[in-house]
Amino acid sequence: MRQTAAGRSAGMRVRAGPFVFEGELLDAEAPRTCALFRSLLPHRDRMIQARWSGFAAWVPSPLGTPEALPVLPPENATAVPLPGQVLFYPGGISEVEILFPYGPTVFASVAGGLAGNHFLTLTRGTERLTELGELLQWRGAQEVTFELLPPRPTQEAG
Repeated sequence: MRQTAAGRSAGMRVRAGPFVFEGELLDAEAPRTCALFRSLLPHRDRMIQARWSGFAAWVPSPLGTPEALPVLPPENATAVPLPGQVLFYPGGISEVEILFPYGPTVFASVAGGLAGNHFLTLTRGTERLTELGELLQWRGAQEVTFELLPPRPTQEAG
């Protein structure tokens, strides 16, 4: 797991429906996005099947209204995330949102293609992403919680 400047793991736990995933924040690649997201944690919401982006879940803005969002530049931006590469879209063409890919995804809105800031990569539990997608498609909205994991002690050479 990636280490922060203080030597702590930047680990995340995501509970989505009955599934638990773990991953790492990409502080080096998306520092402002990660800092903003950390300030919102723990974050609880509901996720639904994305309408325009393929095999992905959609989480509404964790900030409420677009006016509450500080301006974020594109950081580690992509329009074609792999399963488990979580994106934060800071608004502009479409509304502020989190995209949670579980299969083939091309990020889009009714207005056209989008690129979101890839700020979190899932590293554990990813074998269950397809099941999460099936649950969203057939059973609808699911609870989702994003939370920091406690820091893991670093291993010292001995």
